[in-house]
Amino acid sequence: MEQIYTIPVNEAFEASAANHACGCAFCAMYNKLEENELELILGASMMEPDVRIKTNEQGFCRTHYDMMFVRKNRLGMALTLESHINDLIKETKSGLLSRDGGKAEKRIGELEKSCYVCGRIEHNFVRMVETAVMLWEKDDEFKKKLADQTYFCLPHYRMLLEFGKKRFNKKKLPDFAKAVSGVVEPYFEKLSEDVSWFCKKFDYRYDEEPWYDSKDAVERAIKFLRGNLHKGNE
Repeated sequence: MEQIYTIPVNEAFEASAANHACGCAFCAMYNKLEENELELILGASMMEPDVRIKTNEQGFCRTHYDMMFVRKNRLGMALTLESHINDLIKETKSGLLSRDGGKAEKRIGELEKSCYVCGRIEHNFVRMVETAVMLWEKDDEFKKKLADQTYFCLPHYRMLLEFGKKRFNKKKLPDFAKAVSGVVEPYFEKLSEDVSWFCKKFDYRYDEEPWYDSKDAVERAIKFLRGNLHKGNE
């Protein structure tokens, strides 16, 4: 049941099943969306009037400012900033440091909570999670792809369960939750063992013991607990 909107979900699940180093398939999907948005905003979309209106209004979070900055397109970023700053000055009229607060305070507060790139990613990423849940229901091959995953990070595990509750009735939901938990729980337990063994290796009594799978346990634990996002910022 391959459709255009199912292709990126299937590809990410297939890649993660084939190569466990890929990690959480949803993190991979998020990072690809992010890469595409950053390419667009500093490239073809930069001078489009409708995009410029939205970037002037929403700005960017610090993470995406940093990710744009390291991409070496200083002129593209400067042009975006020039338009954004000039627009803000016009909005607040007397400047961002106006003593009477009011409008300036409200506008700055809005900017602290908004980001053009985050909004674009979130809009598309939610659809991908919904698609994964739908595929599990409709496509037996996708059930196997899901079962073959190494893990889902905890934030995306939560999202899967959340969207599962929205889609499935009380009869079907336990089967979906069991399938997803069947991927997460074994990895969680193994990770716990690896982190514990990593700690033990700093005890002289375990000095001669092998590391087994624990050498990268700390890095894997962080990726599992909080996700492995913003790869382009590394």
